[in-house]
Amino acid sequence: MHPDEPTISTALVRRLVRTQFPQWAALPVTPLASGGTVNAVHRLGDDFTVRLPRTAGGAADVAKEERLPATLDGLPVAVPVVAGIGEPGEGYPWPWAVHEWLDGEPAVEGHPFAPEALAEFVLALRTTKADGPPAYRGGPLALLDHATRDAVEALRHTDEPFDASAALTVWSEALEAPSDTNCWVHGDLMPSNLLVHNGHLTAVLDWATAGLGDPACDLIPAWNLLTEATRPAFRDAVGADDAAWARGRGRALSMAVIQLPYYRHTNAVISANARYVLAELGCGPKP
Repeated sequence: MHPDEPTISTALVRRLVRTQFPQWAALPVTPLASGGTVNAVHRLGDDFTVRLPRTAGGAADVAKEERLPATLDGLPVAVPVVAGIGEPGEGYPWPWAVHEWLDGEPAVEGHPFAPEALAEFVLALRTTKADGPPAYRGGPLALLDHATRDAVEALRHTDEPFDASAALTVWSEALEAPSDTNCWVHGDLMPSNLLVHNGHLTAVLDWATAGLGDPACDLIPAWNLLTEATRPAFRDAVGADDAAWARGRGRALSMAVIQLPYYRHTNAVISANARYVLAELGCGPKP
């Protein structure tokens, strides 16, 4: 998926667990299918997951995710709890983590979902009072302008059905929308990071991008998950004004056009979601 990514196998995970966490050495290790781009994930017994970063950048996030449970008390959903931090070993070059298992199934774009529950989570996170680092994607949209326009141009030269003019209109409107507020945001509310049960949000995963930033960062599920019919309920519940909504559209667009050229031949889940976003924004064909 990434250049120079280390080979991560079930056998490697077993060796790492056996040598560094002997109390769990007898537990079965099973690879989990995932659209994630940062970590390879295996289930460890019934109660844990093992997450091995695929890149050096992902490895730098291991310590950050270990600190989150103490920072983010009071959220209406579960968040990952780190049960142990592993060290490089067995030929694997970076730190890695064992997390407690969280029940639920990953959300899927376009499938039934309760948007009010998602809004409740977004609003609760926004009111977190703790200090935090800058969110990974939380700065001014202008910082993403060059990368977004380059990605639009890259998509224009592929065989993807894509309306570049419509995409640039969405992007220009987002850049023009004012913003003067920073708050806690997750920053990566992709469907695969949202666990659901019976259509209700139960847990939010992958907090490496979280921090203080533009609240519109957490509006992206309006286009990468919800439908035209459910989107208005989410907007009403989260209280997004016209400016925030325009920035949210722009952030969803930017993520999709950057992801699709990079992952369209290596990650079917991310590619399908990027195409869904473009369709919901009016920049690509509806399925």
